Amino acid sequence: MTKINSAPLSYEDPAFINSPDGRVLRIIAEYIKPLAHFRREKIQDTVVFFGSARFNALDDASRSLEMLDAAGLAKTAAVEKQQGSSEQAASGSANHLSRAHAEAAVEMARYYEDARKLAYLLTEWSMSLEHKRHRFVVTSGGGPGIMEAANRGASEAGGKTIGLNIRLPFEQAPNPYITPSLSLDFHYFFMRKFWFAYLAKALVVFPGGFGTLDEMFELLTLTQTRKLAKEMTIVVYGPQYWNEVINLDTLVKKGTISPDDLKLLHFADTPEDAFSILRDSLTRNHLAGKKPEAGGPETPLDEESEMSLRPEITKTRP
Repeated sequence: MTKINSAPLSYEDPAFINSPDGRVLRIIAEYIKPLAHFRREKIQDTVVFFGSARFNALDDASRSLEMLDAAGLAKTAAVEKQQGSSEQAASGSANHLSRAHAEAAVEMARYYEDARKLAYLLTEWSMSLEHKRHRFVVTSGGGPGIMEAANRGASEAGGKTIGLNIRLPFEQAPNPYITPSLSLDFHYFFMRKFWFAYLAKALVVFPGGFGTLDEMFELLTLTQTRKLAKEMTIVVYGPQYWNEVINLDTLVKKGTISPDDLKLLHFADTPEDAFSILRDSLTRNHLAGKKPEAGGPETPLDEESEMSLRPEITKTRP
C-alpha cells in the first residue's frame, strides 16, 4: 500500500489559511492579535489622531523648497544658454508648478508640527494620571505625515504610542516612532477601523484627504446615531482648512443634519487649545467620579475578564 503523508494541521496550512475558505480565520486573527497586544501592554483607552499622510516636518519641507530653488536656478541658467524661448517657457512653467507644491508643503508642515506638539502635551498629561493601566494613549494609522507626527510627539514625551498600519499595494511602512510592541499591521480596513473606534475616548482630525474624511465621518456618524456606548470627544483641527473643504452650515440649512449635530464637533487652531478641550472633556467624561461597573471588568482589555466581549462600542437592540 502506498504510504500517505500526514496532512498539515488546518491552522498550519498556508494554502487553507490564505484561501477564501480561511477568510473568517484571518478576520478573527485581526481581532484577537491586537486584543492580546493591548492587554499585555496594559492599554485601557486611546486618543486617535487622523490626518494626511503627505505632510512633512517643517525642516524637511523647508529643505526641499531650498533644494528646488537651487536646482531651478541652475536649470534656468542652462536652458537660457542652450535652448530656444518656447522650451524655456515650458521649463519655467514646470518649475513654477513644482515650486507651488513645495510652498504648499511648507505651509501644511505647520500641521505636522502642531500634531507633534499636541501628542506630546496629551501624553505628558496622561502619564501623570494615577492609574494601573495606560490611559488615553496616542494612536495613529501608523504611517507617515500626521500619523508619524502624532506617534513622534508621544514618543518624545516618553509614553507608549500605537500604530495601526494598513497593508497596501504601494506599501505603507510603519513610522519609526511607534512603540514596537504596539505596531500592528492589518489587511482588512474594517478591522483596523474597529480598533480605532473600540478603545478611543477622543478623536483629533487634522487636515487630510479621502482617508481622513472617511475615518472622521464614520466615527462622527456613530456618535450622532448614539451607537457608541461612551462619550466621544471629536476635535477638528485647523478650521481655516476644514471650512474650505466642508460647509457644515449648508447641511443644517438644507435640513440634512440638525443644529445640535454641530455640537458634536470642537474646533481648535493651536495645540494648546486642542489640548485644553481634550483634557477637560476626558477628565469630565472618563475620570471625574468614574468607577468600574460593579461585577464587570474595568475595561474590555481587563486580564480578568476571560476574553469577555462586552458591547463597549455599540448599543445593540434585541
